Amino acid sequence: MKTKAMFYEKIKNKVHCYLCPHNCVIENGRFGKCRVRKHEDGDLFTLNYGEITSAALDPIEKKPLHYFKPHTYILSVGTFGCNFTCDFCQNYSISQFVPQNGHFKGEFPEQRNAVTHWAFEDHPVSSNYVPKEDLVRTAMVTKNNIGIAFTYNEPSIWYEYVYDCAKLLKGKDPEASVVLVTNGYINEEPLKLLLPYVDAMNIDLKSFNNAFYRNLCGGTLKPVLRTIEVAAKSCHVEVTTLLVTGENDNVEEVEEIAEYLSTIKSDIPLHLTRYFPRYHRMNPPTDIDFMKRAGEVARKHLSRVVLGNI
Repeated sequence: MKTKAMFYEKIKNKVHCYLCPHNCVIENGRFGKCRVRKHEDGDLFTLNYGEITSAALDPIEKKPLHYFKPHTYILSVGTFGCNFTCDFCQNYSISQFVPQNGHFKGEFPEQRNAVTHWAFEDHPVSSNYVPKEDLVRTAMVTKNNIGIAFTYNEPSIWYEYVYDCAKLLKGKDPEASVVLVTNGYINEEPLKLLLPYVDAMNIDLKSFNNAFYRNLCGGTLKPVLRTIEVAAKSCHVEVTTLLVTGENDNVEEVEEIAEYLSTIKSDIPLHLTRYFPRYHRMNPPTDIDFMKRAGEVARKHLSRVVLGNI
């Protein structure tokens, strides 16, 4: 659903979006890099408010969060779009396609729970509009569910809906859990506004090399490090690094990551995850022996290291 966005300012005939470190300055009728925030006649609108493309009751370990309420389940939801352009994206079907001709095809649903078909370059995406009250009610009545996880695509660009749902859920049940699975590419002001309603985050630290972020992800490293530092003071944080063959699969970088995380908390969990060919990147899967060596190196600095996808 189309909704007025937060975190923007007018600059002459353009708008400056400062939700994330891209700090897009957007001309009238155009989108920001996330492809879901649009400038219309001096105002910025988010187009994915309440639009859910994926939903499931997942084990908390799948997020992955191995040290936050283990052996429980959480209602997991996602929308479409992302502020990164990772060429190895695992969920590219909902995150990496741009609208045809710079706009979405079809009208925004006025009725509750209407299914909307978004027309992208060559991949149709269906979403179901779910009002925040309905999502929170579903989370509260679902058996064996601890709360809501915003995941599958990048939750920070779903900010308005995530913020509203998290605040509403906490107001109704302070013991319910709010989880974010995120690339960490968000500015500090919106992050700090949201954190009081967040219980746990898994943050991708895709590399310790800024060139990797620029060339493979379309972002930069420093803001992600800042997100980890700020979030770790407020909620439970686990970090995931996907080890991409030929790109960041070297023990020196793994050790840099582990050393850095140890300066925040020595027991912060680090998930080292095996890469498989996906989307535009067809490098071979990460070598299993290297995965084991990487785990050994990381454990020199951190007490909680988990190998994933092996």
